[in-house]
Amino acid sequence: MTFLPQSGPNSTGRRAFTLVELLVVIAIIGVLVALLLPAVQAARESARRTQCVNHLKQMALGVQNHESTHRILPSAGGLAWDYHMTYLQGIPAVAPKQHGGWGFQLLPYIEQQALWEGNGQSADLEKSVQAIGAPIKLYFCPSRRPPEVLSTTDWYNYLPDETSGNAGRSTPHAKNDYAAASLETGSGDDQYGVGAITQLYPRRLADITDGTSSTIVFSEKRMNVQLLKQFQGNDNEGYSSGWDHDVMRQADRVPLPDFRHVSDNGDPRFGSSHPGGINIALVDGSVRLLPYSVDATIFRNLGRRADGEPVN
Repeated sequence: MTFLPQSGPNSTGRRAFTLVELLVVIAIIGVLVALLLPAVQAARESARRTQCVNHLKQMALGVQNHESTHRILPSAGGLAWDYHMTYLQGIPAVAPKQHGGWGFQLLPYIEQQALWEGNGQSADLEKSVQAIGAPIKLYFCPSRRPPEVLSTTDWYNYLPDETSGNAGRSTPHAKNDYAAASLETGSGDDQYGVGAITQLYPRRLADITDGTSSTIVFSEKRMNVQLLKQFQGNDNEGYSSGWDHDVMRQADRVPLPDFRHVSDNGDPRFGSSHPGGINIALVDGSVRLLPYSVDATIFRNLGRRADGEPVN
């Protein structure tokens, strides 16, 4: 006699997972997550790199707009890095009279006109302090960090009397992730800088004799990312400073990736937090990706406005 399985509320015909089956499913899910995670991270980095490219492009277009308005490129400030922003009768001065660097001089051309003018402050010193401490989102690479501001005792000189600007008052300094090319100097006409952005005496587009499509104006600066959120020797003055490796970097050294170290500030070269290479903005407004393996001679030539050397 054959007995058929009974039917009823207590006999559903289904059985639970065994422990082995559950472990197999968990293992499969773990493998899938491990396979998908790099793709997700790559997609996020691609989005951040695209945003970085957009930042550099807007900065390069700001340089062109500055040149269209004043017939000169922005400068890298005046006599030294340790000056407050220069105002003449309450109006921001233009290079070569402006001792603030290119980061300050670009403000009207990157939708920061009010900050450039002082945001309603009446005293020139207060206008300068406000500008120095204002974080500009455009000046930060999203692959490295969000906008960062740190405060310290003010050590800047205040024009025109060159006395201490704030008498030891603690003031904020907004940092930056981009630098102009190039911190190198030469002799004669190059004593104020060999690149498109020069100290004290600003250049014209006509001075870029190597071609605006073959000359770097801005790129990303190499950083010790272990010391972010601290003052570093090459990341302490902030975006508004003048002739200083906070805002100027050397193109006679090949770019390298960011690094980690307990105390090392690195050297004044270009670099980035992007895997594979750095973004460079050329004077013509275009932005390109250069691999870290770029030839040293080519990179040096890209950083110079008038060396007569061809760039492939």
